[in-house]
Amino acid sequence: MSFRSFFLGLIVVALAGGAYYYDQNRTPDQAQTTVNGTTVSSVISNNSVVAAEPAVRSSITTTNLQTPVVSDFASVAAPNPGIKAWMVFDVTSNQIIGNVEPDLKIAPASLTKLMTASLVFSALDDKRINLDQMVTVSEKAWKTGGSRMFIEVNKQVSVGDLLQGMIVQSGNDATIQLAETVAGSESVFVSQMNQEAQAFGMSNTNFADPTGLPAPDNYTTVRDLSVLAQHIIKDHPSYYHYFSQPEFTFNNIRQPNRNGLLYRNIGVDGLKTGHTDDAGYCLISTAIRDGRRIISIVVGAGSVREREQVSQTLLDWGFQNFTSQTVAEAGKPLVQPRVWEGEIKQVSLGSLEPVVVTVPRGLENAVQVVTQYNGKLVAPLAKGQTVGSVQFVLNGKILKQEPLVVTEAVAQAGFVGRMWDKLLGMF
Repeated sequence: MSFRSFFLGLIVVALAGGAYYYDQNRTPDQAQTTVNGTTVSSVISNNSVVAAEPAVRSSITTTNLQTPVVSDFASVAAPNPGIKAWMVFDVTSNQIIGNVEPDLKIAPASLTKLMTASLVFSALDDKRINLDQMVTVSEKAWKTGGSRMFIEVNKQVSVGDLLQGMIVQSGNDATIQLAETVAGSESVFVSQMNQEAQAFGMSNTNFADPTGLPAPDNYTTVRDLSVLAQHIIKDHPSYYHYFSQPEFTFNNIRQPNRNGLLYRNIGVDGLKTGHTDDAGYCLISTAIRDGRRIISIVVGAGSVREREQVSQTLLDWGFQNFTSQTVAEAGKPLVQPRVWEGEIKQVSLGSLEPVVVTVPRGLENAVQVVTQYNGKLVAPLAKGQTVGSVQFVLNGKILKQEPLVVTEAVAQAGFVGRMWDKLLGMF
């Protein structure tokens, strides 16, 4: 054996042995924190990479008590309408602009019909039913009290007409008939409603019937209702037009949409009203202005006029005092740290989707971008893999946080490249 071969063999053994020693004895990795491009290191354990969200069917990110509220960063005072609970939510950025008593359990009244509508829309999408399908009105549906579409027992009516009767006219009779059509019985449908609520992350909601008629175990919160409203808007765009329909005539009886904000030319295109003695007068309204969509949720008002006036005040407050801006473009790196044992030496980290934040007007340029990731990024790294978090900070407080993901995959290097990086990592 030549001296050259012997020497190369020693190098390979040293590299492999050193790599083994490093893997067995390495200390916790250093986390790299980048604030507007400046990198700062801190020690974190290997299991401190951002945990995955619970596996639910929802594509909507739910909020909680720890979720930042944008109005807390503003100098302008929030409205004080004096009702049970309210929330203003920016759908474009998925942020709470302001709220009062977001987790107070309240009776949902006819806002319940949003969940009924969601399940009916899903059945239509799955082609289990269709809009032209004729169904025979049951005695139970016909006898249901409260607001009515005025369907008649044993007569046939289309699913499309029933939908308009439920959404536009808030007909309880139409609602029960749709529930029976989708699930076979009201009780089975209610079970499906609660299963869907849990899948959506509506942890403080329970439905007792499809209509929202008073019952002790029929409750929700404005936080959960914000999630439900987003699902209606985002998951079922083909059927959303029903919520802005101004009127519907059935059986020669014309009834207007009960959402009076639809007629005020302020950008409102939905969603639903509700009223019982326990719930008070309720309204979930949503409007688009300058490309932004905001939801207002009002419960416990004293009259139809008050729920509409409070809703408009909240919408105006949200649009006039806050604005949204894109802080991370889809696929564009926010940071490019060193990657080890890869075919390339840097990895691009950012977001695969545009990230939008809502801020108080006048503070658009004050948002800082802070990225945190595991300091030892080792290939292979897959596109879309979460390796840390990115925080958008305003006045020293976290305004919004999103996962930090790999935007371009990094393949693993060959044996020699991996061994060389392992050796470098020992020093």
